[in-house]
Amino acid sequence: MIKVALPNKGQLFEPTMDILAACGYKVSKSLRSLSTLDGENGVEFFFLRPGDIPMYVSNGIIDAGITGMDFVAEKGVNPSKLLELNYGASKLCAAVPQNSPVRSLDELKTSRIATSFPNIVGKFFGGHDKLVELEGAVEISVKLGIADAVVDIVETGTTLVQAGLRIVGEPLFVSRSALFAHTGRENQAEVVVLKNRLEGKLVALEYMMVEYDAPKAVVDRAYDITPGVEAPTVTPLQKPDWYSIKALVKRRESQKIMDELSKLGCKGILLTSIDSARI
Repeated sequence: MIKVALPNKGQLFEPTMDILAACGYKVSKSLRSLSTLDGENGVEFFFLRPGDIPMYVSNGIIDAGITGMDFVAEKGVNPSKLLELNYGASKLCAAVPQNSPVRSLDELKTSRIATSFPNIVGKFFGGHDKLVELEGAVEISVKLGIADAVVDIVETGTTLVQAGLRIVGEPLFVSRSALFAHTGRENQAEVVVLKNRLEGKLVALEYMMVEYDAPKAVVDRAYDITPGVEAPTVTPLQKPDWYSIKALVKRRESQKIMDELSKLGCKGILLTSIDSARI
């Protein structure tokens, strides 16, 4: 039985619950619950603040956890990153009032900066002695007069605009959700199964299966269009000089591939979504 930490709220909560359910885990959270047991899969899930998960995993209190890479960087700990996930993408950006003369990040080195990520910000600037550390609602700090600029998580930028702010320069840190494990426990059986299931789901979201019939004369060109992961599956048909071919293709390229196969003279072209995969 392993212990796995999950975000208890925020933008990571719902997609984390969804992907675990899609991977066959029995995980649910009631209003007051702090943990739930999935005995069938040998996992006890704990619902924790995303920013606290790195500490629990790094110290070995929890075997593995899903949280944002920005939270891990902010804590300054080094759990083993097993797998980056496909959600929770965000950027840590600096912002100043719309009418501010500041145009570059270098100009903020002596400014009062409000942020919930003082360690990342301090490291980025090589030390900063005017950081205003806040737990939330960072964007309002400029209007309240306690900061000249903010560094905060940006998804769409709408909140900053509503607060009368504009982004300055490139992101200080780019993040997404990931699966982490306590160093030394990466190869625990249940941790490996968790990683493989999540990875299989990500593959299923990235790939589709294409199946089609091709005449012998165009088989080699069809191979070039659908090389598959290792190689396509090829089966002779009862009809002489015709073959059934099956291969994984990138989802974003799938419609174009169907067009190319059709132009080549292939028949019975089918495109199928997959639920999970191991490649």
